[in-house]
Amino acid sequence: MARGLLEVHLVHAKGLSGTDFLGEHACSWLPFAPFCVRLWTEIDLRAHLYARAGKIDPYVVVQYRSQERKSSTARDAGRNPSWNEVLRFQINSSAANVQEKLVLRIMDHDNFSSDDFLGQATINVTDLISMGMESGKSRLNPAKYRVVTADNSYHGEIKIGITFTAAKVDAHSQVEQDGAHVGGWMQTFREQKV
Repeated sequence: MARGLLEVHLVHAKGLSGTDFLGEHACSWLPFAPFCVRLWTEIDLRAHLYARAGKIDPYVVVQYRSQERKSSTARDAGRNPSWNEVLRFQINSSAANVQEKLVLRIMDHDNFSSDDFLGQATINVTDLISMGMESGKSRLNPAKYRVVTADNSYHGEIKIGITFTAAKVDAHSQVEQDGAHVGGWMQTFREQKV
């Protein structure tokens, strides 16, 4: 049985793939798109393309079992975003011998279309949680994990650190939470009064 707090420290990512072309394809989402593009002068269009090329707005969705947390969006950070954020998960697992894992999905925020999937990393935290339950706290120092893209190739890396702190549980609350009612002399005394 594992109870405690899992903290995921998102540091940064490097070498992510994906690009936004002309800020979600210029005005293609507008009903009058052909006319909108004509409003751009050739010089403005080139300047915009140059400034915007490869500028993705990445964020990370971290999932542990049914819990999901989302980082902030690194606006115009491109392929090498930095977050330096901590996302927290409450661990309350009674299952034994289950593989505990974190799934980190890296996404590109888009304003006028659905967000793009850039890749993901999966990290097994079973041993980290087990060690934390034994010693009270365990930590994986920030390390780099490879990012797997939609076509199952590696492209880029994400650096994160993970800490698990076991919940302090006293014997009395443990008995109540497990549903077993093992009484001592005080409980017997109270039952006799009723």
